Amino acid sequence: MNAPSAGPHQPFAPSRVIVDDATDQALLERLRNGDREAFAELVIRYQRPIYNAAFWILRKPEDASDVAQTVFLRVAERLDEYDDRYRFFSWIYRIAVNESLNLLRRGGREEVLDDEGDLPGAERDDPESRAGDAESAARVRGAVLRLSPGDRMVITLRHFAELSYEEMGEVLEIDQKTVKSRLYEARQRLRAMLEDLRPH
Repeated sequence: MNAPSAGPHQPFAPSRVIVDDATDQALLERLRNGDREAFAELVIRYQRPIYNAAFWILRKPEDASDVAQTVFLRVAERLDEYDDRYRFFSWIYRIAVNESLNLLRRGGREEVLDDEGDLPGAERDDPESRAGDAESAARVRGAVLRLSPGDRMVITLRHFAELSYEEMGEVLEIDQKTVKSRLYEARQRLRAMLEDLRPH
């Protein structure tokens, strides 16, 4: 089964993951019964959040697009490995996180920071209405992108994907206490970085 394209380097807007276990399970059942349209529907449901999660870890649109494509290929290849006692979104997010970190590890990939805001949610329509908070938003984006991959990952899952601590624990395969500890430390580093970037 071929995965539909995740789209070339599309800067999707950050979006909350709307978890609907019943819909996911219905789509998976259709997929197991050979319904190819069900796979396309899964891609549509998860394409944007998977791309976003990968982008905020990798910082490069082309790499995030590659990871999103790979994630859906992995889903198609490994569907038999999915245990439906667990949430599908946790499984697919775990694949996305692992693929993103694997890409960072391979060959010492150079991370390029695009200060022009080639970022999810960096639409340029109606600039006047955005002028008031544009500078602040740019500082936050710049600071997040300068964090370590691990810090970017927990910040992304909590503040961009808006996962609960329980959901983050499922994705990262750690307990909630560890989730909270990692998130606290990442937020502290982000705050310190924002102070450094604050105009004086």
